[in-house]
Amino acid sequence: MQRPPQEDFSLKETKPHLGGGKVTGDKLTSTYDLVEQMQYLYVRVVKAKDLPGKDVTGSLDPYVEVRLGNYRGTTRHFEKKSNPEWNQVFAFSKDRIQASALEVNVKDKDVIKDDFVGRVVFDLNEIPKRVPPDSPLAPQWYRLEDRSGNKVKGELMLAVWMGTQADEAFPESWHSDAATVSGADALANIRSKVYLSPKLWYLRVNVIEAQDLIPSDRSRFPEVYVKAILGNQALRTRVSMSKTINPMWNEDLMFVAAEPFEEPLILSVEDRVAPNKDEVLGRCAIPLQYIDRRLDHRPINSKWYNLEKHIIVEGEKKKEIKFASRIHTRLYLEGGYHVLDESTHYSSDLRPTAKQLWKSSIGVLELGILNAQGLSPMKTKDGRATTDAYCVAKYGQKWVRTRTIIDSFAPKWNEQYTWEVFDPCTVITVGVFDNCHLHGGDKPGGARDSRIGKVRIRLSTLETDRVYTHSYPLLVLHPTGVKKMGEIHLAVRFTCSSLMNMMHMYSQPLLPKMHYIHPLTVTQLDSLRHQATQIVSMRLNRAEPPLRKEIVEYMLDVGSHMWSMRRSKANFFRIMGVLGGLIAIGRWFDQICNWKNPITTVLIHILFLILVLYPELILPTIFLYLFLIGVWYYRWRPRNPPHMDTRISCADNAHPDELDEEFDTFPTSRPPDIVRMRYDRLRSIAGRIQTVVGDLATQGERLQSLLSWRDPRATALFVIFCLIAAIVLYVTPFQVVALLTGFYALRHPRFRHKLPSAPLNFFRRLPARTDCML
Repeated sequence: MQRPPQEDFSLKETKPHLGGGKVTGDKLTSTYDLVEQMQYLYVRVVKAKDLPGKDVTGSLDPYVEVRLGNYRGTTRHFEKKSNPEWNQVFAFSKDRIQASALEVNVKDKDVIKDDFVGRVVFDLNEIPKRVPPDSPLAPQWYRLEDRSGNKVKGELMLAVWMGTQADEAFPESWHSDAATVSGADALANIRSKVYLSPKLWYLRVNVIEAQDLIPSDRSRFPEVYVKAILGNQALRTRVSMSKTINPMWNEDLMFVAAEPFEEPLILSVEDRVAPNKDEVLGRCAIPLQYIDRRLDHRPINSKWYNLEKHIIVEGEKKKEIKFASRIHTRLYLEGGYHVLDESTHYSSDLRPTAKQLWKSSIGVLELGILNAQGLSPMKTKDGRATTDAYCVAKYGQKWVRTRTIIDSFAPKWNEQYTWEVFDPCTVITVGVFDNCHLHGGDKPGGARDSRIGKVRIRLSTLETDRVYTHSYPLLVLHPTGVKKMGEIHLAVRFTCSSLMNMMHMYSQPLLPKMHYIHPLTVTQLDSLRHQATQIVSMRLNRAEPPLRKEIVEYMLDVGSHMWSMRRSKANFFRIMGVLGGLIAIGRWFDQICNWKNPITTVLIHILFLILVLYPELILPTIFLYLFLIGVWYYRWRPRNPPHMDTRISCADNAHPDELDEEFDTFPTSRPPDIVRMRYDRLRSIAGRIQTVVGDLATQGERLQSLLSWRDPRATALFVIFCLIAAIVLYVTPFQVVALLTGFYALRHPRFRHKLPSAPLNFFRRLPARTDCML
């Protein structure tokens, strides 16, 4: 497979004209200083009065058509109304204006041909300019004219002005660049919106015991467990060891719950009467609104709940309450944890759930989404390739979605957003998508918005108060290999309110303290993260317009935990890169010991002598050396934020079969012979990993066996050596011992043997637990 040119995947610094500059003297608000100014002609159609009747019956079905050159926007129409109210805003991009006059026509909706009622005409040179934070322009009444310019019956209330995308009317406007989109649903799908993730809690269900259960068969010992259900999450305890009608568990179950709480927690006590048959002994539903909230690790009082039993009477389910049967639980919503819905490597928020535990913000993150260049065609419409692109940015609980730019491979958004920052070691994610919902109603299993690519920026890699303007490559891994889908142009600024507060953050734990006092297991965290992403995805999909499931899952990296040969190789090379520095130091010391460069070795001898004779200089020398290295490397510090690297990801030279395996479904959908080949390959790689891990374990066990008497002779030798060494070190000054050891290690090659040294031979002969392995 031919490797694509690497320079195409690089980050490019740009110098856009942000904030409109100072040449025109426009006082743009500070909230729009990270984007390029875009000029728009705004028309607000408010209402009409005294419109004349046009039908035979004298009634009128009025609507307004706003026409500017080839662009035409229309309001909704009203049935039989002479004083309609619309209050709709139309925005025409100044770049696309090809006319000198604006026409606002009032028309009567008709079955065959719409009748002309009257119009208002504006000369574009006479339209006033409005710059926020000025108040909105007040609409005025205008008398309608006929096509000849004569006044006719009826008046129209309008406001017309020139403004920028900073205008309050901009987000809800009908846009001329989306003139081909029709229908209220479709228009809602192309507008910019801000979404908030639901507030997530961990719900801890501590099942203690049950009392006075009534099994149907009294002659056998009941095998009882508790099943807990919250929405689509279901967990169960183990079968109680006390096989009586008063079983005990004292087991914790963890769920993710989202505010507002919609579904109750259902506890069901069940008896396993046969291998595949369970009998419900009782159940209870507990609304989450009444459950206590816990901010720290202090215990909360437990409660008893009555169990209800449903019985079938004449085909109908009826509730039978057994006051004698009860369940003892301790329930609480954990406010001291951060509910992980993102990968911990790319977290944008690390705050605990409870707002009372939040620390004050340390700064502000501003993002200007400027434009994209060279986007790939994503679909075919009317026989030609096209892309309808929009961006989604996610940081903390706030998601933003830009408006959709219709039919453009170089869309210009120029939208700016702001977030509060509570921790600098967090990541903002910006994704670009193709809108496949421009024609209204979603059909079940219908179109899905296609991913064009995403960018991640870690805030801690940004200098404060500097505006970063870069063009980021949009890289997506396809079954055919890595592909550049275009470039997105962003402006980013991280402003810090207090440098001391931010520096203090570096000494704090990354996650809230509950994660360290009462840690959750890795398996629990994986399961809870899956539930959290499902809940966030479901809630945002219910917004209007929806932020769809495929978007949320891509932004939250839902599939990142799946096995991938490419990712495994990439992680192996990362480990080797880290160990490479240690290996290089080892090789350098070996060269010193073998006198490859006699001058350097002599200098090392002198340094070694100074440090041994004056041991108090050892630590200062090490720290001074590290300081000098750090200052030296300052010249080569990164000037750009990091971006997706195809070489580190092993994406530019991945084998086609490895990519096919990565994109395979789970469980697999490939034929048995391919699965067998992949399974054999996986076994061979796992065998190598197993060997490396085993070798590391062996070295550790050899260290343990020095004093464990597993090899009595080896331990006896080591104990005797320790006694002799202790006596010698007591009577010999430390400097003498250090000098002798150092000179022995740095001795000339003619005094060295080719064979391994006695201590190394002794260590390699020590027993490990490999003998006990099957």
